[in-house]
Amino acid sequence: MTSEPTAPAAGDRRPDDMIDRLDHAPEAEAAPPSGPAPAETGAGEAKPRKRRRDGALVGYLSGVFTLLTLATLAIGGALYWGKSVFDRPGPLQRDTTVMVQRNQGVTEIADSLARAGVIDDANIFKLGVAAYGAKDKLRFGEYAFPAKVSMREAMEIIVSGKSIEHAFTVPEGLTSLQIVERLRDQPLLTGEIKEAPPEGALLPETYKFTRGDSREKLIARMRQHREEVVERVWRERDPGSTLKSVDELVTLASLVEKETGIAEERPRVAAVFANRLARGMRLQSDPTIVYGLVGGRGTLGRSLTRADIQSRTPYNTYVVPGLPAGPIANPGRDALEAAARPAKTKDLYFVADGSGGHAFAPTLVEHNRNVANWRRIEKARGVPADRLAPDEQTPEASNEGAETANAPAPTPSAANSSSPPKPAANDRRRPREQR
Repeated sequence: MTSEPTAPAAGDRRPDDMIDRLDHAPEAEAAPPSGPAPAETGAGEAKPRKRRRDGALVGYLSGVFTLLTLATLAIGGALYWGKSVFDRPGPLQRDTTVMVQRNQGVTEIADSLARAGVIDDANIFKLGVAAYGAKDKLRFGEYAFPAKVSMREAMEIIVSGKSIEHAFTVPEGLTSLQIVERLRDQPLLTGEIKEAPPEGALLPETYKFTRGDSREKLIARMRQHREEVVERVWRERDPGSTLKSVDELVTLASLVEKETGIAEERPRVAAVFANRLARGMRLQSDPTIVYGLVGGRGTLGRSLTRADIQSRTPYNTYVVPGLPAGPIANPGRDALEAAARPAKTKDLYFVADGSGGHAFAPTLVEHNRNVANWRRIEKARGVPADRLAPDEQTPEASNEGAETANAPAPTPSAANSSSPPKPAANDRRRPREQR
């Protein structure tokens, strides 16, 4: 009877079997798998190529970043250096002025500053102006630059537009022609003056202007300023004034201006003229004789003669009644205000008192005493009398009363519109100094 071999127990492993397993296991694992094995082999070969492409991209980006970093550092360093140069003290050793012409660009301005020694690098200045966005803000004019001014400070000075201002002073009492001549002699102004303004149309004052301003522009400012002042003065005039218009105000003020240079006297001189006008008396103002003879030239250049005093011009107030034909000068603000609001006096005469001022009098008797005193002063000083008296006395209406009703009409005085007694025929006198 045949017997079946029995299986060994679980724990009963023979050494030979274990050796066999160990010998065959590597072969089994090394056996190629069936089915999709080729496909898996292909996928395994693609992974290295993808890693190589990723590495190249990372390297390229890293290089670009490095270049950008270096460029940024370079630009930042250049900007820092440029700003330090733009802000540091400049080469200018002493204060100077530079004229920035109209329509100059930043290049021309930079070159002008460099030539004047204000800046030492025109290119840095141009770059700085562009960096600050001030290229279109630079303004023409004449500018003052202090020593050691930086480029940034120079730029700010020009951007501010605060150019140097010059002063042009018009003294009170000048004629329009005299003012025009002074304007023509001012080298910092430009342009021609086509014609002199009407007499009395300008206000004497000090006017500010910048180099290159036109003469016509300055005249326009004088006329505008005069209009504003006259309008205010006329509005605030004495309600009892007999003046009928602004033109009469300016004309009377011009006489006051030419008669005295002392501000405190102007209201009193104006009162003499106002009182004479109210009484129908002729004003007998010496400057009106001169203006009638020479017009706007202002001065006669010699002493007055009998013929001068009798000259029949529309300005000679020894001949024409009332006010002259128009202003004989450009009166200042004080003279205008005096003419509009004269002092409350009864004075009808005035004459020089020897101190630079005048002695006023309400009557001819008092006036003659003042004139006699002035003659003594002249004699003591050893100077000739002021002028030749007229051949004939000037008639004038007077309501002064018995004291003056029958008195002979007075004749011109030495230095003003008063009326002293008639001197000897050979009494030559000093011409009045025209202010």
